[in-house]
Amino acid sequence: MFIANNRGRRAALGLAGAAALALSLTACGEKEATDQPGGGASVATSVDAALAGKVPDAIKSDGKIVVGTDSTYAPAEFLDTDGKTVIGFDVDLFTAVAGKLGLKAEFVSAPFGDIIPGVDTGKYEIGVSSFTVNDERKAAAQMVSYFQVGTQWATKKGNPAGIAIDNACGKKIAVQKDTVQVEDITKRSKACTDAGKPAITIDQYPGQDQATAAVVSGKDDAMLADYPVGVYAVTQSNGQLDLLGDQYEAAPYGYVVDKDQTAFAEAVRDAVKALITDGSYKTILEKWKVQGGAITDPAINP
Repeated sequence: MFIANNRGRRAALGLAGAAALALSLTACGEKEATDQPGGGASVATSVDAALAGKVPDAIKSDGKIVVGTDSTYAPAEFLDTDGKTVIGFDVDLFTAVAGKLGLKAEFVSAPFGDIIPGVDTGKYEIGVSSFTVNDERKAAAQMVSYFQVGTQWATKKGNPAGIAIDNACGKKIAVQKDTVQVEDITKRSKACTDAGKPAITIDQYPGQDQATAAVVSGKDDAMLADYPVGVYAVTQSNGQLDLLGDQYEAAPYGYVVDKDQTAFAEAVRDAVKALITDGSYKTILEKWKVQGGAITDPAINP
């Protein structure tokens, strides 16, 4: 399900994609969305002295954690309108993790494929970039789970085409190219034809923004995307789209920690647990409307 070189996350709405989505919705006759996730003040967290004491001196000596992130993936990590500031639910959540440890998080934008090697060489002290936990990554680093993501469907408001996730035969479905959703919908189409039913028309788009706009315009009946991306697209559509069903085939995202930094990995894991316990974790996910990906049991290399 998750490909190491394809981020684990499987579709993207970075700054440019989000802007393109807004423009495409306007072209379809919609006003710009006003109920965008992530607004409001940051969630304040208190320092946990015991957890702060677990952080290795080499990391906490400068008062910050240097974070490698690929800031092209709304709503997890992407650039704000100033083109410089990294924002997103991943950013807010790890900022809170760092706060529990008595530190600040300094996010440094980097190509996705450079982050794990950068953690290994010490360029970054942690990687926070929607990394799906898999065996290949666990062999290269320690992965601290903090979120869980699967595939999410969305339709035009009210599902006028009567789409059913397990029976979309004869319908037109939008997906982003080169994602696992392509494989997903292709298998569903084959099941249709094997049962003597019409195939699914699969429309593949270069960007998730284009797939979303195709459903908004009525060109396609539904779309598939990663859960947070689907939720973000629905929110950006200003009431023109609905989520359909729940996410499925979910797998955990993990923070990337150097293999030799076990104490740091444990401190990060326990900080996530503390945020879950005090409610900050839930508040941050709800702020970004991605609470469906919440977990209750963060772990190292789950």
